[in-house]
Formats: sequence, C-alpha cells, structure tokens
Amino acid sequence: MPTAPETGGIVTIDTAALVENWRTLGARHGAPTAAVVKADAYGLGADLVVPALAAAGCRHFFVAHLAEALAIRARLPRAWLAVLNGPLPGTEAEFAEHEILPVLNSLDDLARWSALAHARGQALPAILHLDTGMARLGLPPRETRTLLAEPERLAGIPLHYVMTHLAAAEHRESPLNQTQRARFAERAAAFPGIPTSFANSSGIFLGPAFRSALARPGIALYGGNPTPDLPNPMRPVVRLHARVLQIREIPPGTPVGYEATWRARRETRIATACVGYADGWPRALSNRGAAFFDGTALPLVGRVSMDLVTFDATDCPGLAANDWLELIGPQMPIDTLATLAGTNAYEILTSLGPRYTRQVRTQA
Repeated sequence: MPTAPETGGIVTIDTAALVENWRTLGARHGAPTAAVVKADAYGLGADLVVPALAAAGCRHFFVAHLAEALAIRARLPRAWLAVLNGPLPGTEAEFAEHEILPVLNSLDDLARWSALAHARGQALPAILHLDTGMARLGLPPRETRTLLAEPERLAGIPLHYVMTHLAAAEHRESPLNQTQRARFAERAAAFPGIPTSFANSSGIFLGPAFRSALARPGIALYGGNPTPDLPNPMRPVVRLHARVLQIREIPPGTPVGYEATWRARRETRIATACVGYADGWPRALSNRGAAFFDGTALPLVGRVSMDLVTFDATDCPGLAANDWLELIGPQMPIDTLATLAGTNAYEILTSLGPRYTRQVRTQA
C-alpha cells in the first residue's frame, strides 16, 4: 500500500510499463515510432516521461505548444522536438533558435516560416500537415491545391515529414479511416521522397495500410486502450490512491453530501476520502462508480465535492481511517473509469491535479 503522510492522494507512475508500451507500439507499427508528450505528457510529467522514453531509444517527440517544447529542450538539448500547433505569429525566430520543428498547418504558416528562412539565409526544416478529414488543423484541400500549383511557397523549407491526423481510428469499422487513408496517399504522393507520418495510437492497430515512416502514439503510451472494442493491449501506467480521512456510522434515511442526492437505506458505514474535483476527480462520478480496498468495491455515494468524496464501506468492515483506497488501478482501469464519468482516458489523465504526491515505479 502507498505511504505519504503529507498528502491525501498518490499518483503512481510506472515508467517501466510506459517504456514497454512504446516498444509494443513500435513493434506493432513495424517502423519508427514517436511519442506524443503534449499536455505535460498527458498529465504524468514530461520531465519524467521524456527522459525515460529517450533512454529507451525514442528519438521523436511531439508537443502541442512551443512552451512545452522549450521546457523539454532545457532538459534534453539534442532532442528532436516538433510542435503540432505550429508557429504562432512572432514565435518563428524562437523555433529556429532552439531547433524546434514547427508543424505547418496553413499557407500563412508556410509564408511566415519561408520568410524567416529567407531572412536568415538558411534552410529551416518543418513538417507539413495536410487535413484529410478532421477539419481542424492542417492545409485544407483548397490550400493544398494552391501549394501544389505554387511549389515556390516551400522555398527554404526542407520537409522532414508530411503528416495527417486520423479522426476516428478508435472505431475500426468507420469508413472515415479508409477515406482518410486514400486521401492522404493521393496528396502525399505529390511530395515525392518526403517521409510520411500517419498513425496515432489507434491507427497503429488498423493494419499495414496505415503504416508510415513515423507513427505518433499518445494515449496508448500511458495505458489507455487504443482498441476500445477489444481487450487493452497496453500495460497500465497510472495508479491513483486516496486516503480515508474518516469513517462514520449513519442510520437509515440519513442523507450524504451536497443536495442530499443519496440516502442510506440501511445502517451504513460512510468512508470520506481526500479527493475531489479540484484534484481532477470528475464531479460526473457523483453517485456512480466505486473505489476498492483489498479487492472489495465501495460504491461512491453522494456528490463529488471540491476536496472530498464519500463511499459506502458497509461491506468492507476492515477499512479504517488513514487506509488507502484504489481509485485507478487493477480493479478500476482508466478506461472503465472514463466510461463511468462519461468522458475518455485522455481527460482523466490530463486532469489529475497538482495536490497529489507523485511516486515513480521503475522496475518491471
């Protein structure tokens, strides 16, 4: 069981499982595999995740914002870093100074990056993003046609990769997957000799047609299931425990928590644990889900509040104050929890707050 006298919650991060997941994804992809470490490595800490993966042989890292890349650059001066959101106006020189690759998502991005290359009198590499069905970032078809008709827009920009992003890869039967595959093959062919980057976590499991020169997994690295309709092929990376602050006996009919949304139907032991929505424990779990102690489920009862949550411990007589409840772990996988909360594993992980003590497990 965890021990942390100064805190009410503990997040345990298994870096051995993280590395094994990266290797599993690379073997499945059959080609080089990057790591998406945006949002502080999906909430687990880029300062922990990136060095662990780099030591295991990962050579390519993607983030969302320049600030995220700069924080990693300070720790790993030679890391290959790319920024998915591209260069915001006025940040181009900082990208070049720190040798960070922008993902160019529009003709305007291209124009500004090419202008900097011209002003500096040097080639500035980048990644070109073509939108094939997400309608989010990336050159839409009209801009792609413009670029192909005016290739001089790429002056001074050696492309490391041409990429796209899958919109529905977790749904293997979605026709959008094949539509995007065909569109990307057609549009990438207009850039002969430029490597492609295609599959995300779920895309790696769509088969050889989705293979490229560089996969970009994210959630699967951290233990999320990239194949929701099948057993999870990834090892769990995160566990979460919360301390029991108090246990009390209440008679039948007693309300528990804000707005009295739950009332005891019998003599009930209520365990109050030190976690709440301020810690990223979803309020949507009010009166839903459970914690576990020694393999026994304790139903969550009442509202999740800012700092506290209550569980029905009547059927767990061995539970006492200062014991630790498993909130994420073998009994409550991250994807199961996310389903109960009406969200996904991404949101659960990236919401884990700073009040938890962080512990690292490094042994397989």
